[in-house]
Formats: sequence, structure tokens, C-alpha cells
Amino acid sequence: MNNTDMLILFLVTLCATIFFTSYVKRILLKARIADNPIVSEHRHKSGTPTMGGIAFLFTLALIISIYYQNTPILIVSYIMLAGGIVGLVDDLIGLKVKEIQKIVVNTSDEIITLGRLDVEPNEEVRVATPKAKAEVDDLLKEGKVKVVGEVPIKTEPEELEKIVCQIVLGVFLGLTGAVTTLGGFKLGILAIPVVTIGVLGSINSVNLIDGMDGLAAGIVGIASIACCVYGYLFGPITIIPPFLVLSGICLGFLVFNKYPASIFMGDTGSFVLGTGYAAAVMICDIPYFGVLALGVPIFSVIVSLLHRAHIIKLPVEPLHHTLNHYGMSEVKIILSYWAITALLCIIGILAKMYIF
Repeated sequence: MNNTDMLILFLVTLCATIFFTSYVKRILLKARIADNPIVSEHRHKSGTPTMGGIAFLFTLALIISIYYQNTPILIVSYIMLAGGIVGLVDDLIGLKVKEIQKIVVNTSDEIITLGRLDVEPNEEVRVATPKAKAEVDDLLKEGKVKVVGEVPIKTEPEELEKIVCQIVLGVFLGLTGAVTTLGGFKLGILAIPVVTIGVLGSINSVNLIDGMDGLAAGIVGIASIACCVYGYLFGPITIIPPFLVLSGICLGFLVFNKYPASIFMGDTGSFVLGTGYAAAVMICDIPYFGVLALGVPIFSVIVSLLHRAHIIKLPVEPLHHTLNHYGMSEVKIILSYWAITALLCIIGILAKMYIF
């Protein structure tokens, strides 16, 4: 593809995403398919339509129909489409409410323990864990806490079921034979397991970071644009087209998803972006730069894993919600995460220029 062809690819993806997002948003509003945040700081966002990633599927179908002869674009788009279908199933299952959890506030003058959390005076927390649920009744009787609200918790597939579906996506990508070398190593029989691990990591990183307006779309958009720049500077030029598709989808969705968001992407969208980013990085064989560019979500996953392993303790998971919980504004968090992502990308490009 020459420069004009690549510009057309980007503009088609961008405009299609804007159009389809607007269309899907109207349908979701009519169907009252909306988000109901469980984080207390985000309860004002209740009623915002979710599952906006459905628009990505329409865009990808269009890209596949136009660029079916371009193998890298075709494979990445197909894998993204498959990832979106898996995410869509998660979203549809999540429409059913699993349970209602209490929101309580510490009305005492001292720090109290509820579950694994140390709750400050006047601090609100959600009674989520079995341990917290067992303790809250006694605290209510003692007058140390008061119920100030309730939140519905959506039904989710079992973790093993999620992992199996994500593994299938990795196997699909491995079976295409598009990834034979990675980072200077010939994969051989290791191609499928290595590709699968990459897809698993990328999906879960993007899915976890998708918790604030424009956060996931902005980070993946910045990383994808940086990968385009990397391909332009260091070649081969075939690196650029798959990332142009990702960039166009992210920027098109940000028209509606930037703060204050009028639509959320849901698991449908985050699975599309996570699967697509992993596929593009591995097919284009830029694993080191690709991982660095996605450093913020990867770090967030590591922090969450440390929390779940009881090595560290977060009042709210993931990390960006903890920062918000301690008073950092949502806009400041989003801009900081975007800026750190851009900085990591610049460091990677400069390192390639002058060191490696």
C-alpha cells in the first residue's frame, strides 16, 4: 500500500466508526441497555449506554469486505471480529443481575475493618466479599456503619470459561500461520502457545483498563499510532496498515467516548481492541515496542494480580479506581495515563534510533 492508500484506509475506518457508533448509540438508548457502575465515585454515570463496541464489529465487517485481498489487514480484522463476538457474549450475560450489594458508610469516629478493607470515618465502601458480608450485620447492629445505597452486580461467566474463550482466540490466530517469528526468534511448534499467551495478556490488559471515559480507547489509540510511526521510521511499511485500522477505530469511538462519555464500549469493544492489538503486534513482529507501548495497562494488571494475591491491598480495584477513590479527578487520571503511554512510546522510538 502506498501513502494515499493508507490514508484512505485510516479515513474509512475513522468515518465508519463514527457513523456506526452514532447508530448503535441510538439503538442502545432505545433498548435501555445502560451501564450501572459499582464504584461509588462513578454512580452518576448510570444510564450511559454500554456495549458500544458493537459499532466496531460493523466497521470491521466493512474493512474486511473492502480489503479482503490484504492478508495482514484481513487476518487482524477477522481476529478482532472473533474477539468482539466473545466480548459480546460476556456483555449479554452481564445484562442479568446476579445480586444486589450494599453500600455502607463508616459512621464511627475510628477506622473499622470490613472484609479486607480498613475503612476511614465517613468513607463509603461496597460490601462485596463473603467476609465483608458476614461482618456487616454486626457492624450495623453496633451502629458503626450505615447502609447508604445498593448496587446491582451483573452476572459474569466463570473465570475458567473466560480464559478458555480467550485461549480459543489465540489458537485461531496461531492457526493462521501468520506468526512464525517473534522478536528475532523462530517460534516453530511454540507459535500457538506463544501467540495464545500474547492474546490473553493483551485482552485482559485492555479489558481491565477500560474503566474511565476514553481511557482504553485513548491508550490503545496512542499505542497504535506510535506503532504506525515505528513502522514508518524503521520499516517494513507493512507494519502500518493493521495499526491504522486500530487507530481509526479508537479515534472514531473517542468522538463519543471522551470525557464526559455518552457511550461505553463494554467487553465487546475492549475484547476487539485487546485481540486486535495483540494480533497486529505479533503479525508485524514488533513485540518489544508493542509491549512497551501497552505498558500502562500491563502495569495495572500486575498491580491487580498483587492485590488478588494479598501481597498489596487496594481499597478499590483496579489501580485507576483506587487513584479516583483517594481524590484524584477522573480527567487527571485519564490525561496522566495517556501522557505516560505517549512518553513510553517516545522512549521506545528514541531507544530504537540511538541504542538498538
